[in-house]
Amino acid sequence: QVQLAESGGGLVQAGGSLRLSCAASGRTYSEYAMGWFRQAPGKEREFVAAISRGGRMTVYADSVKGRFTISRDNAKNTVYLQMNNLKSEDTAVYYCAAGSSMVRIQREYGFWGQGTQVTVSS
Repeated sequence: QVQLAESGGGLVQAGGSLRLSCAASGRTYSEYAMGWFRQAPGKEREFVAAISRGGRMTVYADSVKGRFTISRDNAKNTVYLQMNNLKSEDTAVYYCAAGSSMVRIQREYGFWGQGTQVTVSS
């Protein structure tokens, strides 16, 4: 069992940066791949980025590649999403999730946080 709590969201101007954090509870955190997803108003939740258990492999959505970086610190049970050069279309509620493999498919993630709001003003 893993419980997840996101933080770090907020209001930022276009071109700015934010770093999201997702703190996990549970001794088995390092056994899970971690992912970030987002849901914009009126849209379905979509994949953003994922990282392998050990942190050596990552995958990104094309829309954020080169601007966002996912990382994890297993000693701190925390996964991060560094977001640079933010655009208005990045406005969404961002969720972290834990799953058995580093994939883009939401149903492969069994544990989810409550989400944190990111708003980018143009």
